[in-house]
Amino acid sequence: MARKAAGKPEQAVYGDQQVVRGRGGETHQTAEEGYETLTTQQGTPVSDDQNTLRHGARGAALLEDFHFREKIFHFDHERIPERVVHARGYGAHGFFETLKPIPELTKADLFQRKGEKTPVFVRFSTVAGNKGSFDLARDVRGFAVKLYTKQGNWDLVGNNIPVFFIQDAIKFPDVVHSVKQEPDKDFPQAQSAHDNFWDFISLTPESMHMIMWIMSDRAIPRSFRFMEGFGVHTFRLVNAAGKSTFVKFQWKPKLGLQSVIWNEAVKINGADPDFHRRDLWNAIQNGDFPEWELCLQTFDEKFAENFEFDVLDPTKIIPEEQVPAVPVGRLVLDRMPENFFAETEQVAFMTQNIVPGIEFSNDPLLQGRNFSYLDTQLKRLGGPNFTHLPINAPKCPFHHFQQDGHMAFYNPRGRANYEPNSWGPEIGGPRESVERGFTTFAEDAEGPKIRQRPESFADHYSQARQFYESQTLIEQRHIAEALVFELSKCEVPRIRERMLSHLQNIHDELANAVAEGLGVAELPAPADVAVTPRTDLAPSDPLSILKRGPTSFKGRKLGVLMTDGVDPVLLGELQNVAAADGVTVELIAPTVGGVVASDGTTIVAQHKIDGAPSVVFDAVALLVADEGALGLLKLPPARDFVSDAYAHYKFVGFTPAATKLFKKVGLPEDLDDGFIALESAADAKAFLKRCADLRYWDRPDGA
Repeated sequence: MARKAAGKPEQAVYGDQQVVRGRGGETHQTAEEGYETLTTQQGTPVSDDQNTLRHGARGAALLEDFHFREKIFHFDHERIPERVVHARGYGAHGFFETLKPIPELTKADLFQRKGEKTPVFVRFSTVAGNKGSFDLARDVRGFAVKLYTKQGNWDLVGNNIPVFFIQDAIKFPDVVHSVKQEPDKDFPQAQSAHDNFWDFISLTPESMHMIMWIMSDRAIPRSFRFMEGFGVHTFRLVNAAGKSTFVKFQWKPKLGLQSVIWNEAVKINGADPDFHRRDLWNAIQNGDFPEWELCLQTFDEKFAENFEFDVLDPTKIIPEEQVPAVPVGRLVLDRMPENFFAETEQVAFMTQNIVPGIEFSNDPLLQGRNFSYLDTQLKRLGGPNFTHLPINAPKCPFHHFQQDGHMAFYNPRGRANYEPNSWGPEIGGPRESVERGFTTFAEDAEGPKIRQRPESFADHYSQARQFYESQTLIEQRHIAEALVFELSKCEVPRIRERMLSHLQNIHDELANAVAEGLGVAELPAPADVAVTPRTDLAPSDPLSILKRGPTSFKGRKLGVLMTDGVDPVLLGELQNVAAADGVTVELIAPTVGGVVASDGTTIVAQHKIDGAPSVVFDAVALLVADEGALGLLKLPPARDFVSDAYAHYKFVGFTPAATKLFKKVGLPEDLDDGFIALESAADAKAFLKRCADLRYWDRPDGA
């Protein structure tokens, strides 16, 4: 798979920075007068801090790259013992079931037999925040899956976004440092809306595609259960005959995609900072087991050669219209950990954990992760024997000669602790197996040892434009609003200007909307480009949440606000219809003690009104009676419950007496079609059916 190697760097003026632009599009800041020369910890001057040393521009990373290893090694050891990234996580056990065997593509054992069930542990996480941060930050979500196969552990360590900020792992410490709290202030936490992050991003054009994703609603999912997962990188599948096929892995949620809007996210974080954790816990405890399809995008060398972009570039996707995502199995989570620390906190995921039939590509970010993760786990878990912990140990037999070290639970038994040895099978220990052992695909390698990116990595804007144009008008508006919000938090005007210069290379409409939101009267000149952005890439519907939204209300949550005098028949029918549709109903009242129904019975509530705002529900119903309406009018949380539901485009079911509350909060007299009257038990089914659309986006005065 030969690609043109990058040429010599070119001089360029970039915004307010003097830089050297590589042919791969990366930005090199020159050591101007007044700047110290960057060195290693040993004092060795550094010539290139943007690229890992590789065997050819598209070749594998080289172990001799002492600068990369030192930089990543130090970064991996910055936190004790909390994870540097993905610190706030939540996990669950389950299984992966093979539905479509693919022996023609891979010899991996778990893909050989239909119905084969493989135990798994999955950890979801935010990236930027510390362990004690809130769940609904605008952030990438980790989606890491440990599959305990019969051939050893396979870790598919992915995210809910299929691309990343950087192309080369040597820049990982920089992007994470920039988004973390500023080192002099130690804030803001779990937020990208500050100068350091946008300063780095505005000087890193390769981040522009990821910025479109992170500013979209993908970065504020409603639930772990309603988000996709991606392996990000291109991997290889290798079959028993040694034939290699490229693959990208994707998890698609059975319940469909769903996100919140920003105003909701802010209020949910205040109402319930554990919102995602609670949602996963409750779903599994209630038997509503979350489920995803594992889909594969597979392609050969010929496709890779002819594809518009480089399949080794982790800032690029392959649209499903060009390579369909074919389902081969399903992931089901059905059991929570018995102890959070022992399992979710101590689980150690590593991209290097693969099994026969699954192999790496030369993606430079993946190559760096393969080094970094082992080093990180060594530091976090105190020594080399973290694989002895039950959550990390394989469930298949394992035999080796590794011994001793901190917290050694298992050591070789008998006389032999080395090989080759001449002792017999009883005491001689395990032996390597050419037939059963892992053999690496024999990829040809050529080229000089260089720090350089290939020219095929240099287009940083075309897929960013494609992503934007694939969104609905509502989603495009949310991207613009997110950029305005984030950049408004930057105190340095030139950072905002640099970002506007990039946005012009993505889409004029977006650049103009953000400029208007920032109050910038005149746009700066577009940023310099290494490759002219393409405008002919077709929109891709799978990139939009709303174009492929769910078709039912299953798995969602309905909040029912009750008052004294509530009709128990109507409430009962609403609960029955919801249960039949797989919808959770939670009851809210002015006091948690509940209400007295019209037939004199007491109905206990699960929430007091100020402890269950409408933002934590997917739709709401107001079962208000005349005698209870006046009491609600006096409660500010009840007024917020209604006004937020309206502002957040929620479907609202209501009894006639609730209109007094609507009038109190200033809703239009002519209620829109997102309001459904509940005058009898027969109306419950129509209301729940309407809720399947999740939002009533035609509301003009929403958030």
